[in-house]
Amino acid sequence: MKRLGVAAILLLASGAVSFADGLFWVVGNRATGKCNIVTSNPVIIGDIWFGDGPYKSRADAKLARSTIRVCPPVTPEEEKEEDGTD
Repeated sequence: MKRLGVAAILLLASGAVSFADGLFWVVGNRATGKCNIVTSNPVIIGDIWFGDGPYKSRADAKLARSTIRVCPPVTPEEEKEEDGTD
């Protein structure tokens, strides 16, 4: 019975770790005065002063960033850099 319990706990733990893959967060960076989209759960310390998310897609995170009042608008040049397109 203990083996079954341990196996269930390990299965749930590995599922929770893989669940975090492919998620996006919006973070406020005090040093740059910008809001960035990141793919790992942010630690709110130092220059990172807020984190919002998780979101299932980058598009959802961009939409959320545009609605957060403390985030400055993103310029077209910054958006191209972020998307990796020219």
